[in-house]
Amino acid sequence: MPRVVVFDEFGGPETMHIVEEPVSEPGSGEVRVRIEAFAVNPLDQMMRSGTSPAPVPLPHARLGIEGTGVVDALGPRVPGLKIGDPVILTAIPDAGVRGSYAEYTTVPADRVIVRPASLGVAEAAAIWVAFSTAFGALVEKARMLPGDHVLITAASGSVGRAAVQIANQIGAVPIAVTRSAAKKDVLLAAGAAAAIATDEADIAEAVHHHTGGTGADIILDLVMGPGQQDLLAAARPGGTLVAAGFLDPQPAPFPTGAPLTVFSYQSFEHTLDDVVVKRMSAFLNAGVRLGALQPAIDRVFTLDDIVEAHRHLEKGIHTGKIVVTT
Repeated sequence: MPRVVVFDEFGGPETMHIVEEPVSEPGSGEVRVRIEAFAVNPLDQMMRSGTSPAPVPLPHARLGIEGTGVVDALGPRVPGLKIGDPVILTAIPDAGVRGSYAEYTTVPADRVIVRPASLGVAEAAAIWVAFSTAFGALVEKARMLPGDHVLITAASGSVGRAAVQIANQIGAVPIAVTRSAAKKDVLLAAGAAAAIATDEADIAEAVHHHTGGTGADIILDLVMGPGQQDLLAAARPGGTLVAAGFLDPQPAPFPTGAPLTVFSYQSFEHTLDDVVVKRMSAFLNAGVRLGALQPAIDRVFTLDDIVEAHRHLEKGIHTGKIVVTT
């Protein structure tokens, strides 16, 4: 029978184990997808460890919010898809019940898009969450325009790298922020117009230097925490700050002292909106076709090594997405 990764209690990676389960038949408006690969995300770690803000249905909870595979079965009233179509999963808000850490999962048909033909399986598994988060925050929320100077924190992470690529595709000017000067050259090679390392430079001074004294039009904060205050002085008056991350679990005081438009952003805000997903899909297809969008992959594991994949995530040394093939 097909295999599924589950966990019965909160804890470390070792709480996960593989069980065999029969496949479920898709209901009306649903598709069953034979998963070929999925990516490991920080939210998966939070769910497994019991620190997720959303409830997790123990025991026998599943994991996984993104992945790619092939349509295996169609329920009634599913237009536009056929068995054998390669697809990308765009949203699994109930990952604890039908997450992608499995050989099969069943989801509503409007939660998949056709996979771009030029994307390999590992790349397709790794692209959607990072890309859709960056696109939603920068394009849908902040209304990024050509010529905008965009300050991107945690730029060496998967969402940060996607944000750099999306800014370049639109014609904006991405300025990458990283904690270590050792990562600057990598970020510049990845497309950043400038890279600022917080271990050697003051963010505000560096941003004003790179923007001719005007400051950043948009700040994408993927870290949060108290350090967000250091970003405010880097923004131009009337700029926009989008808080779209949680890498620093410490409380972040509400931004004050600067005339900014401030948004809090979570990707499900748009990945559950069919109209926005269509825009995202069109942009993704164009970017992949032009070579402008390409996910960075750190390591690829097999399903049997799912515990090691999570241990690798917890080390915090990965420089791209961690992918697991089934």
